[in-house]
Amino acid sequence: MSDHNSSGSRPILLLGAGAPEFREYVLRQIARVRPVVLIDQDPPTWARPYLAAQAAVDLRDPEAAKNVLMRAAVQLGAAGVTTYMEHFVELTAWITHRLGLPGNTPTAAAACRDKATTRSLLAQHGVPSASSHLAQDADHGVKIARRLGYPVVVKPRGRAGSAGVLRADSDDEVRAAFQHALVDSVLGLETWSVPGALVEEYLQGPEISVETVVLAPEQVRIVAVTRKSLGPEPQFQEIGHCVDAADPLLTDPVLADVVTATVQALGLSWGVLHIELRLTADGPRVIEVNGRPAGDLIPLLVERATGVNLPQALATLAAGGIPDLAPTRSQAAAIGFLYPEHTGYIDQLQAHGGLHDQLWLERLVWTRDLGAQVTAAPRASIDDRIAHWVVTGRTAADCATRRDLVADHLSVRISRPAHTTSCTK
Repeated sequence: MSDHNSSGSRPILLLGAGAPEFREYVLRQIARVRPVVLIDQDPPTWARPYLAAQAAVDLRDPEAAKNVLMRAAVQLGAAGVTTYMEHFVELTAWITHRLGLPGNTPTAAAACRDKATTRSLLAQHGVPSASSHLAQDADHGVKIARRLGYPVVVKPRGRAGSAGVLRADSDDEVRAAFQHALVDSVLGLETWSVPGALVEEYLQGPEISVETVVLAPEQVRIVAVTRKSLGPEPQFQEIGHCVDAADPLLTDPVLADVVTATVQALGLSWGVLHIELRLTADGPRVIEVNGRPAGDLIPLLVERATGVNLPQALATLAAGGIPDLAPTRSQAAAIGFLYPEHTGYIDQLQAHGGLHDQLWLERLVWTRDLGAQVTAAPRASIDDRIAHWVVTGRTAADCATRRDLVADHLSVRISRPAHTTSCTK
């Protein structure tokens, strides 16, 4: 592979490939640091140009996969094992822990995956977070909500990225949201095996994520702050992100203290993390902690804004090295997502106005095809995103203007069973 820094370097095992629209950039960057052996249930063809080797292993059954992965890592002389997929964070930690490779402990990885454990540990260590309680059933959820006071937030224990998270303003809405959270807990690549859902206090304020690299428990580096744009409630769908190299929060001592305390409370000692918070009137409060790099092309935004390459940092850490986290750029980058305005089938997708001639438009990707069925809020999921686009600019304000400009030039027509309605974004 021509992108390798050293053809003789030991490979790393990568668990899971994901969708090319959001993961190809990450895999390509990882492959520039180390030879990659991809382990996936069905290794996709799009990943092959970036791989030294691949193997088909059903990672949805972690217990069955463990021995296979252990043998593969030993036989290949792997320098490390890593993942950027939420579903495989615990399995990765188990393998690295057993083999003495760089990584977090299985306990710390599980604390990120199980949001109930996350909340419990944060509370024990006095880290500012949402008041949260585990409800075993819908009636229990209602009792918790009444005690907290409406509105509340109901969320799955084992999902990330706002999946299955709903605001509830009444007893009936709590019951409906609880069932929604249970269903969403078993979506994805493996079944979430612990019962219940979380009922939490509703936090007001802007939502951010902190892209964090942990070199050791006492060496927590904030690389970037991502400002999030959310769609209408009761969902908390993310409709855009923006990273600004000059964001004042990068030097905010209170935020730095909260992030460091979060890492230490969960026992995290290594890795590239995605930590989500709300900026409330009482200061930053933690929403969730993801024990892997951000999705939604946020690592691309970070690179375009700051020059820091988080996927390459992940690969370097996995192989036992120290990544270069020094910024080399100072600008901003943003991504926008187009959701359907109503439920139906896509009849037309069109971009107007010569958008692709704009140097500041990094990419514009249609992620659903003509004829595809899409679902509008409040039942929409990230799978209903019709398009995404990445823009760059000197400042976050430049990016906001350009992100909106792209949206204004996208035309989508969605048909309903009885008639056809045109919606233009």
